[in-house]
Amino acid sequence: MRDALDATPYDALLLLSFGGPEGPDDVVPFLENVTRGRGIPKERLKEVGQHYFLFGGVSPINDQNRALLDALRKDFAEHGMDLPIYWGNRNWAPYLTDTLREMVADGHRRVLVLATSAYASYSGCRQYRENLAESLAALEAEGLELPRVDKLRHYFNHPGFVEPMVDGVIQSLAELPEDVRDGAHIAFSTHSIPTASADTSGPAEGHGEGGAYVAQHLEVSRLIADAVRERTGVDHPWQLVYQSRSGAPHVPWLEPDICDHLEERHASGVPAVVIAPIGFVSDHMEVLYDLDTEAKAKAEELGLPMRRSATVGDDPRFAAAVRDLVVERAAVERGQEVTPCALGALGASHNVCPVGCCPARAPKPAAAGVDSPYA
Repeated sequence: MRDALDATPYDALLLLSFGGPEGPDDVVPFLENVTRGRGIPKERLKEVGQHYFLFGGVSPINDQNRALLDALRKDFAEHGMDLPIYWGNRNWAPYLTDTLREMVADGHRRVLVLATSAYASYSGCRQYRENLAESLAALEAEGLELPRVDKLRHYFNHPGFVEPMVDGVIQSLAELPEDVRDGAHIAFSTHSIPTASADTSGPAEGHGEGGAYVAQHLEVSRLIADAVRERTGVDHPWQLVYQSRSGAPHVPWLEPDICDHLEERHASGVPAVVIAPIGFVSDHMEVLYDLDTEAKAKAEELGLPMRRSATVGDDPRFAAAVRDLVVERAAVERGQEVTPCALGALGASHNVCPVGCCPARAPKPAAAGVDSPYA
């Protein structure tokens, strides 16, 4: 982590997240926001919303973002970095446009964005940038002075993101019965996306089978598995698996699904599994339902001992990593030489998304990239 804590030229940080309902009456309106433009009937949305209704209609993501905000503000204050932090969501209050309007009213003109997605993909990066462009267009239509908005690079291989997950896997292994612990396999889980989206994730020169999305997740899986081996002395077999698939059945998505994987592992005689949700910053609904509910039920049905390790959440090391990323990007903007902090062979991601990075099927303006209309 860096010692110099100069955030200049930035005057504010924006935590940008997905958002989630905070009560039963919010569920369908929230899903309408998520699926806007797709013409999905309200009755179908009520069916989809059953995952949320199982938890009282409340997604944990907003509270988890509040906890991360507290951790970031605490870390920044303790290290003397005077940078106000705001929070806006794509699909629920506090809405991104409202937050940007508030930031403009407070006098901020150089905004740095932290998205709660660590990897390259359309839904994990480009779509957030499109949302930023939409919000800036709305403020422009209101006659407001627009801030310049930049986005922090992908942080999947920053030690402050990886190391808490290493600890989580080791703790989960320790919680398994001793007679199955050393033989346990690790299932590194992330959100499944259409294979076409995966293949075009990241910069255009890296497009191909799985693209940056799969490559980055495989890198994190290796980093964690290697660290676990070094610290425990046991080489646990592992595999990257997927969860939370949605969409039309005829469209190919990344596989194997976590529940199918558990069945296969059990059939092959594996004595236990640790599921590590590396694709998620916090324990939001996809983790609570797809892993802690569905995958847990599948493991119990199979009689397969299973533990699910923790996500990064508001771990102080992650808050320190965000501070490090802010200082790094600020130094780049000031024209200084910077050595980015990154583990593994892939190195640090780009600071500015190039043209053709994580393209959408229907191109839209996107902020914080080479092709941004709001440079």
